[in-house]
Amino acid sequence: MSRLLCLFVLSLGLMQTATADENNDRMSAYLTQKFGLAKEKAQKISDAVQSAASKYSLPPALLLAIISIESRFKEKAKGANGATGLMQVVPGAHRGLLRNVKDLTEPTTNIDVGSAILYGYMRSANGDMNAALKSYGGSQAYAKKVSLRVDDFADVAGQQDVASHPGAQANMCEADRCAAPGNWADAFTIPSANATNAAGVNGAAVLQSASPATPH
Repeated sequence: MSRLLCLFVLSLGLMQTATADENNDRMSAYLTQKFGLAKEKAQKISDAVQSAASKYSLPPALLLAIISIESRFKEKAKGANGATGLMQVVPGAHRGLLRNVKDLTEPTTNIDVGSAILYGYMRSANGDMNAALKSYGGSQAYAKKVSLRVDDFADVAGQQDVASHPGAQANMCEADRCAAPGNWADAFTIPSANATNAAGVNGAAVLQSASPATPH
């Protein structure tokens, strides 16, 4: 019996790996075609997005939407208040989170930090992604823009989206926050506090470190 269970778990793991690889390839090809990225750079960004999406329970399409709005996938992008990189992270607003970061323009690092910041806002908002996006971008208009842009990446970002996220609806119902059908913004599962601490991110600390003028 245990041998059969081991074989099943192994098979499941291989299937998940194959699916992840397929999603990454599709995402990478789309970034190359749509945004003119070199294949190697597109692959690196795709890998980083998938990794951060899994780590912080965020849909890959959401992260891609934010990156496209913030920097159009230009890793050296600079903005107001020192906003840096793909997700336009503002160093002065998140010093604690960047204590050990040497190069914020490095795609994997930038995407991980930006996702951690968004995740911190989401925890502080009790899972309300609309409120988290408003905090990240500084306005409700920004949150709406991201919400609309998600659709552009839905077909290339794989199945880790909100609509198909296992248990999302149940978790929100347990918190008396049942999401309306098809409302991607409010149907997230939130990782445990232990998982957050292990990643070096504290949602409340992230929120407190950001000033209203430099939300991300």
